Amino acid sequence: MRTPGRVLVRGGGVAGLCAAHELHAHGFAVELVERQAEVGAGASGLAGGMLAPYCERESAPEDVLRLGRHASDWWNAVLPGHVVCAGTLVVAPPRDAGELARFAARTEGYEWLDEAGIAALEPSLEGRFRKGLFFREEAHLDPRAALLGLSGRLKAQGVRLHFGATEPPTGRFDHVVDCTGAAAIGAVPGLRGVRGEMLCLETAEVALARPVRLLHPRHPLYIVPRGGGRFMVGATMIESDDAGPISARSLMELLNAAYALHPAFGEARLIEARAGIRPAFDDNLPRVIRDGGTIFVNGFYRHGFLLAPATARQAAHLMQRKAA
Repeated sequence: MRTPGRVLVRGGGVAGLCAAHELHAHGFAVELVERQAEVGAGASGLAGGMLAPYCERESAPEDVLRLGRHASDWWNAVLPGHVVCAGTLVVAPPRDAGELARFAARTEGYEWLDEAGIAALEPSLEGRFRKGLFFREEAHLDPRAALLGLSGRLKAQGVRLHFGATEPPTGRFDHVVDCTGAAAIGAVPGLRGVRGEMLCLETAEVALARPVRLLHPRHPLYIVPRGGGRFMVGATMIESDDAGPISARSLMELLNAAYALHPAFGEARLIEARAGIRPAFDDNLPRVIRDGGTIFVNGFYRHGFLLAPATARQAAHLMQRKAA
């Protein structure tokens, strides 16, 4: 059977790898180029990996919930064993209890927990918080492991991946899908950079089974367990396209917030501290844009792993119509 054409996918982050997977599944011959030398070396490797459409709805439009509701099912189907379906816990210090009520008013899919309910979910937090919100249907994954797993699956399916390259070695392509993220700022109208900074801490004194969001009027943060006593702590949101090292202020704020969740984080080892640029449009939602012979998939802001499956399907369907 004749294939609908050859597609070059530019960008090997979560958007590009998901797009390559969906395009291949729709019958296209796919090849991918990524300027970073390794899988996960770009901004996608700094993500929290939270598949949390209900929590993200608190500060995002309804489309985040609509598009992201089935993300965990997609990842489970594509990479069995990578998704942890343990929900999300949201807490706040007693002095900031009003933040919990505000959070609850802006979303859905939660149940209220008292102090005993929080301790039953996360024994390490026993006695530390009086009330919390539990989003039972949410999930999370390790972004770097997921990117490696997805790239390995694509290779096994015959998709050619070229890391450390800006152009494929040879060949002519019928279509191009551009998923280059922040590199497209200036080329895609309306795309801007939002700086995000993260830490990785290691301690044997805290055990968490799921992402925990700590609400704070100035410094809300999330802590995501990575296994082996390691935790990803994130993230700042700064309107800047400066990709330089994490700032001293951000480092202190993230560490102070982690300490507020559990004092043992004050003695944790700092394994990693990095910054990346999140590409975003004015509504902080991703877009699939057809411009001449290229389809642009960009603007994921803080929703890459949550929304990339949905936009990949959109791009594949648009490409099918284009190829027809």
